[in-house]
Amino acid sequence: MPRRKLFRRARRGFPLPRWIWLVVLGLLIAARLAGLWPEGPPVELSPGVYSVSEVVDGDTLRLINGARIRLIGVDAPEMAGSHGRPEPGAEAATQFVRQLVDSAGGQVRLEFDRILKDQYGRFLAYVYAGDIFVNEELLRQGLARSRLEFNFSSIMKTRFRQAEESARQASRGIWQLKGEPPTSN
Repeated sequence: MPRRKLFRRARRGFPLPRWIWLVVLGLLIAARLAGLWPEGPPVELSPGVYSVSEVVDGDTLRLINGARIRLIGVDAPEMAGSHGRPEPGAEAATQFVRQLVDSAGGQVRLEFDRILKDQYGRFLAYVYAGDIFVNEELLRQGLARSRLEFNFSSIMKTRFRQAEESARQASRGIWQLKGEPPTSN
């Protein structure tokens, strides 16, 4: 090989032969078929008991199966608020939900309403940690505000409105802060 071509080839690197790419692709397919490669989050969920892998913030959970759960009718302050810092009350709401989930052995029971998912692909659910209705308890403790403009049960809307009003009158959680708490998704 002439010296000039040898140096050009060295500068570009040595491409892998095609058969190596085929072997890698075959291994990836075999791993997926053998169940060694996870499928990704589920497309559907049924009501039932699920294991929680992470409490993202006061109104969002991630399950072991990868599904993201958003509590219906509840808007807790965001952990990743504007400017990348937690909003006032976010850490308290997140810690509260984490303690509820931990006290229930890391499992929650999910129930669904009319709309299964939000615009971000999160499942919308009523969440129970043991006997505690997490959505309502967050509101009662003043760790979130209610979001009643969405299409879900009018009975639940009434419960949420009453729980929030109880926290507001007692100046619990976000209601002890000056002014109205921030609104977010």
